[in-house]
Amino acid sequence: MVQATETELTEQTIEELKLQIKRLNSKAGQMKMDLHDLAEGLPKDYQKLTTLAAQTYEIYRQLHELKSQLKDWEKRR
Repeated sequence: MVQATETELTEQTIEELKLQIKRLNSKAGQMKMDLHDLAEGLPKDYQKLTTLAAQTYEIYRQLHELKSQLKDWEKRR
């Protein structure tokens, strides 16, 4: 996560956060597709389901956190 104090909020730090969100969003989309593919193949590889679901959840949790941070930073500008 990008860290910045209120006085350090610059266009550059906001752009860095946007880039981080873009990359994580791409990864989240891939995780979602992997989870979908695994679910379609059930009951084959059912052992992988909880691990992949937990990883997908964590990616989306992080994405939500970064988007909230970006929204907050943009309000402070």
